[in-house]
Amino acid sequence: MNLTHYLYTKGNKTTILIRFLVGIVFISEGIQKFLYPALRGPGRFESIGIPYPEFSGYLVGGFEIICGLLVLIGFLTRFAVIPLIMIMLIALFTTKLPILIGTGFWGFNLRELEHYGLLSMLHESRTDLSMLICSIFLLIKGGGYESLDFKYWRTSSKNT
Repeated sequence: MNLTHYLYTKGNKTTILIRFLVGIVFISEGIQKFLYPALRGPGRFESIGIPYPEFSGYLVGGFEIICGLLVLIGFLTRFAVIPLIMIMLIALFTTKLPILIGTGFWGFNLRELEHYGLLSMLHESRTDLSMLICSIFLLIKGGGYESLDFKYWRTSSKNT
């Protein structure tokens, strides 16, 4: 199996809606990590208990911006969502799992909420879960019709 197999995408015209959602959310979240470091970047990472918060906060913000832009334009879509999926899995593990079990663990802190448990965790993780599921969708389907992947790899595959 060659690289073209992973880059080729079918011409599904509605995939642009998912790409737009994922791209805009990740770009905006990444930018906020740089604009509001105490609230969304290293400060938030430190309050959660993530190691090396200064490095981690800006690294994640950079990946969110770059990969979000790639998803938005539909270039290397499948590869771009892999770091985003990892970011969402880590976010769920470090911030939402403590809400589910009602206590911090392994150095990850539990923030103060009115309620803990399954319903509280699902409420608090609605954006994380949506971004995770949409990113997995893009990993499976690719960038779709209005993507650079479709425009380039459709032409490229005809020439091989």
